[in-house]
Amino acid sequence: MPISNASISAGGKRMATFELYRRSTIGMCLTDTLDDMVSSGALSPELAIQVLVQFDKSMTSALEHQVKSKVTVKGHLHTYRFCDNVWTFILRDATFKNEEMTETINKVKIVACDSKLLEAKEE
Repeated sequence: MPISNASISAGGKRMATFELYRRSTIGMCLTDTLDDMVSSGALSPELAIQVLVQFDKSMTSALEHQVKSKVTVKGHLHTYRFCDNVWTFILRDATFKNEEMTETINKVKIVACDSKLLEAKEE
């Protein structure tokens, strides 16, 4: 089983928020590299999962403490869903605007999780 399909559990409850940043470009590259290292025998699957867990914690911390800029998003709401404390929004013709630039995207998916779920994991 590739490590990208591994489940991280806390008290028998799966923490879907832990996989949120793994689907980013850097998260996918890290996961692919770890999969290659496990396949070649250079890394154990357990250690690879520990690296991913640390990546999740580091991304959450960096976004919480180091990112200070704000972005405004405006678009046409195509679909929304709330399931297991996770909001998913699909916007069409979305415009992202910050102090420096404006960018329009045809279709964007925004996934938002309650940060308190991560605090529950650490307890």
